[in-house]
Amino acid sequence: MTATAYGIVHFFAGGTKEQYDASIAAVHPGEGALPEGQVFHAAGPSAGGWTIMAVHESKESWEKFRDGILMPRMQAGIEGGFAAPPEETVIDLYKVMP
Repeated sequence: MTATAYGIVHFFAGGTKEQYDASIAAVHPGEGALPEGQVFHAAGPSAGGWTIMAVHESKESWEKFRDGILMPRMQAGIEGGFAAPPEETVIDLYKVMP
């Protein structure tokens, strides 16, 4: 993978597995499938909520997913999904290893 990979970490304060499952079902193309341009996805409980980590091929790939799928669906409301926007950390990744 090249140095143009882009990482995103979302922390949902008070988030739960159930909210994650509802949200991911609404924004991913199917069970076990990643959106176009996303090469890694991990999620789990963390202190005070739920954390999602994703790696996209590039910042442009992330922005296309964010602006074309993620934000419109979250703004429309996802039944049972996360109730509030996450705290977001983005990273211009230097290295991604399998």
